[in-house]
Amino acid sequence: MEQDNFSDTERRVLEKIDEHAWLALACALIPAGQPEAENPLDPDEPPAREEAAALFIAGLLEDMGLSVDLVAKRPGRPNVIAVLPGSDPQGPSLILNDHLDTYPAGDWSAWTMTNGHPFKPTRHGGRLYARGTSDTRGNLACTLLAVRAIQEAGIRLKGSLSCVYTVDEEKNGPDGSIFLLDEHGLRADYTIVCEPTGWSKPDGSQGAGRSWGMGIAVANGGHVLVEVETRGVKTHLWRPDTGVNAVAKMARLLPALETMTFAHEPARLAGGTPPRTTILRVSGGLPREMQFTPDLCRAVMAVVGILPGMSVETVMADIDAVIASAAAADPELRASTRPYPGALFVDGTLEQDEAAQPTAAIARSYERLLGEAPQIYRKNAFNDTIRFAERGHAAVTFGPGEDGWPPVNEYIDIAKAVAATRILALTVLDLLGSE
Repeated sequence: MEQDNFSDTERRVLEKIDEHAWLALACALIPAGQPEAENPLDPDEPPAREEAAALFIAGLLEDMGLSVDLVAKRPGRPNVIAVLPGSDPQGPSLILNDHLDTYPAGDWSAWTMTNGHPFKPTRHGGRLYARGTSDTRGNLACTLLAVRAIQEAGIRLKGSLSCVYTVDEEKNGPDGSIFLLDEHGLRADYTIVCEPTGWSKPDGSQGAGRSWGMGIAVANGGHVLVEVETRGVKTHLWRPDTGVNAVAKMARLLPALETMTFAHEPARLAGGTPPRTTILRVSGGLPREMQFTPDLCRAVMAVVGILPGMSVETVMADIDAVIASAAAADPELRASTRPYPGALFVDGTLEQDEAAQPTAAIARSYERLLGEAPQIYRKNAFNDTIRFAERGHAAVTFGPGEDGWPPVNEYIDIAKAVAATRILALTVLDLLGSE
């Protein structure tokens, strides 16, 4: 970091952001309120309870001098809204957003990098391992440290800064971002969602320095869960020729569904994953009926990479066309589809203007600190940016977390996290100004 590139105000802030400070915050945040904050995407599974995590983070924000409100749609799931008013009532406003829930950790014994405890932050080399490191307690630590550094440097912002930490992001936001935006009236001029964007290009050498592989996502792909059902005729296992095996029919149908294509208009930023399916769950056959062939089989699949212009109607029509083609070749095939009960259809979003704020400010700070321009891209996964953007907010995603989302041994790059925190702090100063 070339000190000559920064003002005295900026240097005072940047000096307070280092590896030790970030690690201390991240290691405190990662286990907070766990495993209660695990939130499976499955609509038929109970939701998380993020209250303990919310209370812990609210206390940190109050200690930093922000006014904090806990706002909940239902008990046990409070969203955290912390405000640092600016000196200019007419000044711009910025939200730094992250979420409180995490993926479920699954089988704890599989977490070999954390000695069998998924919520125990463990360092190996330049990486910190635990559930929530990349998605997204490690990113949340970046936002808190950036704000704390500004406060400890004695800087008064002209514009208003809000730290908003939501519940229910892993289930697409009904009790979190959707509730806050539609029922609580949450608004700001700009929103930066500090979620994983750390794999937009490979890490490695670039010129004399490191290629950081952190991009700015100015759009998101959408997704939907779909249930497929095949029906057959139950028969005795000794006479499979007299029935129709629903599981066998599903097994022959799934390859066609897995390789199908979807009608769509190409987006300017298409994203790394084109619209496609991914098979998540298959079930068929009943306990105590192993003497008989199954007459019912159900599969759950996700359609991911959904782009603007696609809808639940177009997606289901494309799936039904594949099934109709399979049924024409196999008169015994009886199959039906429906959106999975309780799951939301998530639209793909239009690209934000990368020359406008807040992207321009993030990019300026990124290049000043890292010596290269960030990649502008479409993030494939859901995060709360979608809920802000589809309601007309100037919202983008930027964070050091790795978008690989390992089912186990999740990690975050420590150097990236420190760099991203410094970028966020400079961006806040750029967007909101200081006295």
